[in-house]
Formats: sequence, structure tokens, C-alpha cells
Amino acid sequence: MKIVSTLLLGLGLSYFFLTNDAPRQYSPLPADPIPFFCAPSLDWSKMKDDHGPLIPAFTLTTFKISSRVDSAQLYFDQGLSQLYAFNHGEAGRSFKTAIRLDPVTPMPYWGLAMVLGPNYNAALNPAALDEINAALKKAKALLGSATQVEKGLIAALDQRFPDAPVEDMTPYNEAYTAAMYKLYQTHATLPDLAVLYIDALMNEHPWNFWQKDGKPQAWTAATVAVIETILKRWPNHPGAIHYYIHATEASQQAELALPFADRLGAMVKGNGHLLHMPSHTYIRTGDYHKGVLVNEAAAASDSVYISQCNARGYYPMLLYPHNIHFLAACAFLEGNSSKAIEAAWMVSKLADRKYLAENVTVQHFYSIPYYVLVQLEKWEDILQLPMPGESLLYPRAIWHYARGMALAATSDFQQADQELRALEKIASDKTLEKQLIWELNTAQQLVSMAGLVLKGELDARQGNITAAIPVFKEAIGLEDQLNYNEPPDWFFSNRLRLGSWLLKSGDFSGAERVYSEDLQTFRENGWALHGLHKALLAQGKKSAAANVQARFIKAWQWADVKLN
Repeated sequence: MKIVSTLLLGLGLSYFFLTNDAPRQYSPLPADPIPFFCAPSLDWSKMKDDHGPLIPAFTLTTFKISSRVDSAQLYFDQGLSQLYAFNHGEAGRSFKTAIRLDPVTPMPYWGLAMVLGPNYNAALNPAALDEINAALKKAKALLGSATQVEKGLIAALDQRFPDAPVEDMTPYNEAYTAAMYKLYQTHATLPDLAVLYIDALMNEHPWNFWQKDGKPQAWTAATVAVIETILKRWPNHPGAIHYYIHATEASQQAELALPFADRLGAMVKGNGHLLHMPSHTYIRTGDYHKGVLVNEAAAASDSVYISQCNARGYYPMLLYPHNIHFLAACAFLEGNSSKAIEAAWMVSKLADRKYLAENVTVQHFYSIPYYVLVQLEKWEDILQLPMPGESLLYPRAIWHYARGMALAATSDFQQADQELRALEKIASDKTLEKQLIWELNTAQQLVSMAGLVLKGELDARQGNITAAIPVFKEAIGLEDQLNYNEPPDWFFSNRLRLGSWLLKSGDFSGAERVYSEDLQTFRENGWALHGLHKALLAQGKKSAAANVQARFIKAWQWADVKLN
């Protein structure tokens, strides 16, 4: 059959429409305002609706549907693959294109309803229910040509959505999961049914599988066991690996996913979010340089995809900058200041100004340079930064925090105190309590923490370390109460600052304890290892200090920061 192909430089992506080749088995910014919580956040008209590109690298699985149109099958496979990759906008465009190519086959309508529904990163948008139910109605009207598996999937998904918005989606989610479990049990040889069952389980408790101390929730063990069982049978399914990384990252055994994380990249070239996903494991296992490398690859891949394929919505607005945000975090933790600063400014630049006033997650991206420059003590650079606009409460608060830290470090205590007062005034604004970053933590939590850190720093810099220590401990208490997110929303650990001041105060055993605690969260990070080494030496613990120093040398091999 005739193949129409256009080479996309950098990824080797092709647009093509008809082919008999089987897809391989598992082996810049949005133009229109969109609400963050939508899934997918997509302007269909701007996406050219049902004329999406067919990108060979984007097809990661094959799920045979009852279509006689080869190209519709290809677009369906791409849509399902991108559903696993959390590129819901491209998945939706693929399913829409499959509908255009074969309007009488039911499964592309099922796929469209799936991507318009909730996902692990975003709750159901009630405004999408009409389109979801319309797609399901069409799918049900076409069941005469459907296989038993297709009928089961459509019937299951029909239980997931109410006719009109409801306050509590729990009964619908549970009904959908139960239906998917039956399908999974009945058709145990189909890997994609197994992974769709995982998807149902994960979306019952998104980002809520582990308590703040790393202990499992009541439902966690059963969900993880299902994923591990499926991975034993299909160890190279990228969707199952993706979910396993998410299911284990906040646990005390994130290393369980390490073998899968290490091999995922080779299977998903061209898929930026999946290329990035191993770093959710690496940042928890102390493999920060691996995190740098995979996020560099992910950012490069997404940059080409977004520009060449006219991607819109949630993916370019949030997931693409997320790669670079993660890069900044991993680079900082390995001591690579130049990469950390470069990535911080890049993610700030990618914070789409059209959504800055209304989307606090975008504001968080915008503010990352303030955090990174404070951690790296780039005081003169900070003092040159202009103040964000009056309407940007959260970025403006963190700007005051950064300036206050810089002024305190350069002994301008009077001006630093003025920055603290400005910061505390913003912290009292109740609107910050409703401004959520990734729907996980509030801007108010971060701004309050910033105020405590600056207050403690002012006390300590003026010689009152005794007064500063409990203030830093209070900031650590707030940090420990944050919901889990990666990278952490507070950029970076307050224990590093407390440990430094404990060393300066002569409380070496206290510093040892604090740095050891930090290493439980950010394993093998050189900042804490260096402080721990100094604390041990000061107590005469030479053997333990030598061991820590060897670990530090390994951890710091990619660093450009010299620690005194």
C-alpha cells in the first residue's frame, strides 16, 4: 500500500497513513487557555482534530480491534500506547483520527472516552462528561461488530462515568475497577487488558499509595502485587513499568523498580515522558546522574515532538517542563551547579506566560530559579532579579524569600528583615491556601516554610544560632508534612541548612543525626554526605568518617561545586 512519509529531523518521526507493517511490540507551548485539572487539556480544533500524525516511535503495543481499515488499527495502537505514556492529548488525537478513518468500529470511541476521563495526574473534568458519554453511546451503538473483549471493555468503561457531575466518584471508580478485574481474569493472555486493569487500580488512589513515613496505605500491597504479577509475565510492557515506577517511588523500597527503570529507555525512544520516568526511581535511589541523563534525553525528545507535531495542551504545558524541572533537581543533588542553574532557567522560561496568573503549577516552574540560586548561594545573581508582577502572589513570595536570604548572607540585615516582613504579609493571604501545585501541596505551605527559613537564617547570620535552630526545625516539620511529589515541591531539604548551622554551633552529634535523616530521603546526596563527614570527624569517629568520605567522592564525581 502507498505510504505518505515526512521525515521529522531529530526523532526520525514519520507521518504515514496506510501500511501493512506491524507496529513493534514492547521492546512550543499551548495557544489557548485551559484549566489544569482537565484530562486531557486539549483544544481539539487547534490540534486539527482528526488528522493526527502517525509516529512509529509512539506505537509501543498492538491491540487488535475489529476494524478492517489498516490505518484505523495503526492509529488505535498509537492512541493506546500514548495513553500508557500519559500523552493524553496525542492519544486523543490518534483516537479521533481512527474514528475518521473507520467511523463504524467501536473501539476508537472507547479510546476517546478513556483519554477524556481521569488519569493518574489529573482528576475527571466534569465539563468533559457530555463528550465522554457521547463517545460511549456511539461505541455501544456499534457493538454488533465488536468482539467479546471489546464489548467487555466498553461495558466496563460505561460504569466509570455518571450521566452528570457528582461530588464523589468513588462508586464509579470501584465499579469500573471491578469490571476490569473480571475482564483481566477472563482474558488472562492479553497483556493490554492486564495493564488497563492496573490503570483502573492506580486511578482509584492517585498519588496516594504511601504514607508520609513511607509506610503503605491499606490498598497498596494488593495493587503492587498485581503489578508485579503482571510484570513477571510481561516484563517489558512499558505501560506496566510506568505504573510500577509510580507505585513504588514513594515507598521505602523504591529500588524494587530499578531493573525496570534501567531498561525502559531503550524501549521507548521518542516518548519523552516515558524516557523521563526512570528518574522517579533514580531520585529515590540516589542515582542522580542517571536522572540527569534520562531527563536530558526526554527534554530533547519532547522539544522536537512538540514543535514538529504541533502538540497542544497538558503535555507541553506541564509534562515537558516537568522533565527539565526534574533535571534541575537531579543536577543539584549530584552537585552539578551549572546544569542545575541552566535547567532552572529553562523551566522558568517554559512556564507559559498565558497561564501564569491562573495556574500555580506553572508559577512553580517560573519560580524554580529562586530556589536553586538560594541553594547554590548565588547571592549577587539573586539581587539582580526583578520582582514578579503583583498578581503573582506565590512567585513574588519566593522572590522575597530569595532576596532576604541573599541580603542576610551579605550582612544587610535591615533590608533582609524588610523582605521577611513582605514575605510574611503574602503568607497571610488566604487565597494561597486554595492554590495547589500539581493538586498535591498548597502555595501557602511553601510560602510559610520560606518565611521560617528566612527568619531562621536572619537569626543565625546575626549570631543567634540558639534562636535559629528551633525555627529551622519548625520548617522541617512543615516540609515533612508535604504530600509526596517528585521533584519535591520544597526545593531543597531544610535539613541541609539546619545541619550546616548545627556544625557551626558545635552541635556535632545533632548535625550527624540531621544529615543522616536527610540521607534517608535523598540517598547518597553529596551535600549531606559532606556535612555528615565533617560531623563525624569532629566527634573523632574516624573510621565512620572515612567510609562516608569514600561515599562522598563517588557521589560528587559529576560535581562542579567545591565544598569547604
